[in-house]
Amino acid sequence: MRLINTKTLELELFDSDDYGDRPRYAILSHRWGREEVTYKDFSNLTPLLRSKQGFKFAKILKACETALAVYQLQYLWVDSCCIDKSSSAELSEAINRMFEWYRRSKVCITHLADVTHDDGESLRKSDWFRRGWTLQELLAPDFVDLFDKDWTKLGGRASMTGVLSEITRIPADILSRGKDHDYDWRLMHSVAAKMSWASRRRTTRPEDVAYCLMGLFDVTMPLLYGEGFRAFERLKEAIVKHTNDMSILWNVDRD
Repeated sequence: MRLINTKTLELELFDSDDYGDRPRYAILSHRWGREEVTYKDFSNLTPLLRSKQGFKFAKILKACETALAVYQLQYLWVDSCCIDKSSSAELSEAINRMFEWYRRSKVCITHLADVTHDDGESLRKSDWFRRGWTLQELLAPDFVDLFDKDWTKLGGRASMTGVLSEITRIPADILSRGKDHDYDWRLMHSVAAKMSWASRRRTTRPEDVAYCLMGLFDVTMPLLYGEGFRAFERLKEAIVKHTNDMSILWNVDRD
């Protein structure tokens, strides 16, 4: 697992299997734009040059600043630049572990690039609530803080439970939980219910409809980009093997 050192702007590598070796870290949730900083981009520049790259690096730099100044966290994980996507093995491992990485973060810093602080309607219309990958980013961490496009804090998941539950149709008890819980909330709701939370969300690649839900159902499977919607059939097969909950056979109402 690679993490950005928010003080030095260097990438540092930690053992994915040794949680004791891993430092406390924040994690970024965001809606990908047309130009995102990749692992190659980040690796090919010195820290000084990264700080002078302008718009393309602005989101990463602001997230680092927020992690350090607001949460006193020296490390940050960002999906766009902390995974070497040129390695299929690394990408597969990262996607299979991603739910756990979000769960173990100290806070999920959520940047809503299409939301303004004084416009409640823009929050309800935010595309962040329509994307497949952001479902686990909302649910996995113990603490999620939302920021508007100018990096003004809107509030935390717990304090915004009412409006977030209304937008996402996810039960308030899941959204309002913090660190003081001794149960796996994923076991408290049926497979069909969890599928319904994802039913109105979309992904760019058809395979990701399945891959983005693996953590929510606590299953893993190899990534086979190019298989199309067959990935979702494999996901259902993996869920059936993992649970006795046959509600997966129900039709999920997308409305």
